[in-house]
Amino acid sequence: MTDVFEGLLSADRILAGDANDDYTHDEALGSTPRTPIAVLLPETADEVASILRACNERGIAVTARGSGTGLSGAAIPVDGGVVVSFERMKRIEIDTENQVAVVEPGVTLAELDQVTKKHDLTYPVYPGEYSASLGGNVATNAGGMRAVKYGVTRHQVLGLEAVLPTGEIIRTGGRFVKGSTGYDLTQLLIGSEGTLALVTEATLKLYPRAPHQATVLAPFRTLDEVMDAVPRIVGSGIGPLILEYIDVLTLSGMAREFDLDLGVPADVQAATQAYLVVMMENRNDVRLEEDVVELAEHMTELGAIDVYVLPPASGERLISAREKAFWLAKGAGADDIIDVVVPRACITTFMVRVAELARDADAFVAGCGHAGDGNIHLSVYKPDPEARSRLLRSLFEAGMALGGVISGEHGIGTTKRKYFLELEDPVKIELMRRIKSAFDPNGILNPETVF
Repeated sequence: MTDVFEGLLSADRILAGDANDDYTHDEALGSTPRTPIAVLLPETADEVASILRACNERGIAVTARGSGTGLSGAAIPVDGGVVVSFERMKRIEIDTENQVAVVEPGVTLAELDQVTKKHDLTYPVYPGEYSASLGGNVATNAGGMRAVKYGVTRHQVLGLEAVLPTGEIIRTGGRFVKGSTGYDLTQLLIGSEGTLALVTEATLKLYPRAPHQATVLAPFRTLDEVMDAVPRIVGSGIGPLILEYIDVLTLSGMAREFDLDLGVPADVQAATQAYLVVMMENRNDVRLEEDVVELAEHMTELGAIDVYVLPPASGERLISAREKAFWLAKGAGADDIIDVVVPRACITTFMVRVAELARDADAFVAGCGHAGDGNIHLSVYKPDPEARSRLLRSLFEAGMALGGVISGEHGIGTTKRKYFLELEDPVKIELMRRIKSAFDPNGILNPETVF
């Protein structure tokens, strides 16, 4: 079957499907790896177009892959299909006058950050894994801890170059911040998980890099107090860069795993059920100090037991540990990780329901989350697959009943597909199917993802 691609790519960029186990899976827990018939390594949009044209003519399924850090199974290949890996498409252009970066999909967040730093600029979306690729971020509409201030990927993408299954190359948007010219195809493609087209270039907003940051840790006696404080902090006008909650069990695990010493006295730890972690930034160190003092006073009024302004090194270690929370949960034997999002004013109600559902299912559910935007990451410990599936469905239903959705940033992929199809509005599902059919009538792009 690989002879289909001879002449489209050099021989060293057509790999046997079993050449590397990494291509058989992403980081979704509980998913089953699959071996593709081939792994293709294009270097240009024209090569991607040739690959898709050949696959479309022959009905060969195509799964796009960036760094494989996704948590929903969207990068797991289909039996009899190929993987198109963008690892060799890594060009970066920085346009300082328009404050944009034009990047290919294989560029990682760490690589982009190294380049933007030289220009005192930054790309603000950090979903917790710096080795994640920009192509994957666009495909899943990645968010992360800084979404409370800057929003998610779709708020940062000004334009795209993408290849349709027919091999046609389209461009959407551009190096401008607004446009009202027909349907917004840029926003349609963002978050489509490789099911409509393959993105080969993205034009991203950049921002001035703030040189001064401070991290504040506030313990609270109850989770309710933490969640009630979140909308009030956001509404205060202080403007946090990061606003996270971490339950006491998760923070204890982080402290052990990553050797954190946050300076919280033992008696305070004993009285604490959950913590708020707030990071502030400013271009002026005096103004940053004023903001931190105001934040500390505000959190004390909201019921914090105490407020700790962490030394820079400790703050960096805590944020780094929070970004690695998935790996901590995975190492601890979590059976699933979900990322329900609800209106942030409903977080308390949702978490009360989570505790009830976990108790009724005789399961352990712990976690942390982007409290500033209502995105709650829950580690679910329930080994029995059928019982776990019932619990997950109930958790998703609870979030949706409050006006939330199943996934805030990880995407539907293959792991949440059945819940999405069961619980989402069937009228919307049918409309999405028609959109999928318009882009991909032969159904070759990630055919087992979303639908």
